[in-house]
Amino acid sequence: MSSTSTSPIVDIHTHMYPPSYISLLSKRTTVPYIYQPSDPTADPRLIILESDDDPSKPKESRGRPVDSTYSSFDKKREFMSIHGISCSVISLANPWLDFLDPEIALSTAVAINDDLENECAKNNSSSEHQGLKLYAFGTLPLSAPAKDIVSEIHRLKFLPHMKGVIMGTTGLGQGLDDPALNDVYAALASTGTIVFLHPHYGLPAEAFGGPSVVSKTGHVLPLALGFPLETTIAVSRMYLAGVWDQHPKLEFLLAHSGGTLPFLAGRLESCVAHEREFIANGGKTQGPERSIWDVLQNNIYLDAVIYGKPGLKAAIEAAGSVDRVMFGTDHPFFPPLGEEGGKWLSVESNKTVINGALSQDDQSIKKILGGNAVRVLGLEL
Repeated sequence: MSSTSTSPIVDIHTHMYPPSYISLLSKRTTVPYIYQPSDPTADPRLIILESDDDPSKPKESRGRPVDSTYSSFDKKREFMSIHGISCSVISLANPWLDFLDPEIALSTAVAINDDLENECAKNNSSSEHQGLKLYAFGTLPLSAPAKDIVSEIHRLKFLPHMKGVIMGTTGLGQGLDDPALNDVYAALASTGTIVFLHPHYGLPAEAFGGPSVVSKTGHVLPLALGFPLETTIAVSRMYLAGVWDQHPKLEFLLAHSGGTLPFLAGRLESCVAHEREFIANGGKTQGPERSIWDVLQNNIYLDAVIYGKPGLKAAIEAAGSVDRVMFGTDHPFFPPLGEEGGKWLSVESNKTVINGALSQDDQSIKKILGGNAVRVLGLEL
């Protein structure tokens, strides 16, 4: 739509593996790791899922190729220019720092966050890159003691280009309903730090029929189904544990339009209302005190990385307003498999869905494509 051309387009779901992180993974030999083929002209292979590390396959064909698109800020800007994106809020891609020894987790997080802050600052102050703004979500040292995680949350508030944090669904290793996360949630809520929640581990291969089925279809089942269900389960556990009852100001931004939550929130609500284990029905377990719809419409934002009109419409309905849905690309994943240099199907399909679902509402299109992110994250464009 031509009228959106003068409005900012903000990509809030866009990843990078900074050079320091590439170096970290390249020194490892167990998942997650990067394998450098003996052929110097071949791209390194990124093995980040257990299903990627299939011993029946040579290492040269495991995982996915990872070229400079994953780590180059110039490539990020080139991608933004091709797709008319004004601003990218960069986050470290999965599996973040979940696998690190506690002794080095904090220092590694600080180094990566400082790298992102410095690159964003350099970009935004450069006359060469006018019109292409960069911000970032910081990464947390979740394998470190809680006090170290809390200290990094507070430190990030003093880095002007850090606009939140990214987190996976395992938290400290036991899930996001783990009471040990209370201090972390309290720090996030008190500092007004939004959490971009992103899946990584998916579901066991057995959920799809076993490793042989997954092997035949590659990443389709784990990514198309496993990732959204991972997010759905993680957030549902948080809700059932009363995390938002205890931390009413805690805000999350959910990847992939919240998984299947927009479709299943009503079913979750009904099951809670009828559960005999909960005190409200004569049981002994507290159960959530707030409606799931209340949480969705006051504590949760959704990205628009959904690729279809029914999913986007459900996301908007579940969020209660177009004001709580934001555009994303998932770059550099899902690149074109053909000729390089053109527009990405994975990006253009999301834009098409937004324009098509809201074809009579230009203001709502502008909000989802960029206005909401500018307002919610406090971006200076």
